[in-house]
Amino acid sequence: MSDPTYTPPKVWKWESESGGAFASINRPIAGPTHDKELPAGKHPLQLYSLATPNGVKVTVMLEELLARGFEGAEYDAYPVRIKDGEQFGSGFVELNPNSKIPALLDRSGDPAVRVFESGSILLYLAEKFGAFLPKDIAGRTETMNWLFWQMGSAPLLGGGFGHFYAYAPENYEYPINRYAMEVKRQLDVLDRQLANNRYIAGDEYTIADMAIWPWYGALVKNKVYDAAEFLEAESYTNVIRWADEIAKRPAVQRGRMVNRTWGEPERQLHERHDASDFENKTQDKLAAILGHS
Repeated sequence: MSDPTYTPPKVWKWESESGGAFASINRPIAGPTHDKELPAGKHPLQLYSLATPNGVKVTVMLEELLARGFEGAEYDAYPVRIKDGEQFGSGFVELNPNSKIPALLDRSGDPAVRVFESGSILLYLAEKFGAFLPKDIAGRTETMNWLFWQMGSAPLLGGGFGHFYAYAPENYEYPINRYAMEVKRQLDVLDRQLANNRYIAGDEYTIADMAIWPWYGALVKNKVYDAAEFLEAESYTNVIRWADEIAKRPAVQRGRMVNRTWGEPERQLHERHDASDFENKTQDKLAAILGHS
């Protein structure tokens, strides 16, 4: 379908919802819509998130830190149901005035430190624990190059291609073509980088991989937007090889479950307060299998 002719008004006004899957939570103003305190658990690190690509970045990082033996990375994770507008509660807005997940509160010091924006959280945790970020200047800079690449590129994938291809109320040729072209260019950038590198920034697994995998790994494996065939994802063989390797990591598998509230019940862990939560989930899955055998 071709776009109808549209002449922008001299002054844009918010007069109606724009339509689409997330229309009810889109608005041109910031600030809270209602009073609601955030829950809090026993650990110094408190995470408020959802298992979207941006949220998965942080839960994967925390689970990887715990897998490396950093006990101080224990955390409580609470879901923020964005379709219900929970990100506009007063407690969450105080933690993140931009009203986007994920948001982290570190209560290990005085005063407590709030951290928002997923890339900032990854960098904060990497520096706090001294892990998943190379210490040499060349390795650190290369990792940061790709971390910032992801932060700048993913909005064109999600808010651009994902919105117009999967979520917009109508399919229009121009924006789908425009953003499909850009997403394929981004995949080609990654594929060329991964042709000569095991991981995104070289031979070492870093926060760059944790930032990029939930978006682009999910895309080529057809976990988001149902667009793998449309984008000819199978042609990006190096990205697929990398995506498959990351997906096999136990910490990644755990991180994907945290704050997930949709899909197969056995892959959901709405709240996370202790490593035993995953063991209980495994027992629930086994009981379900035995119950249907």
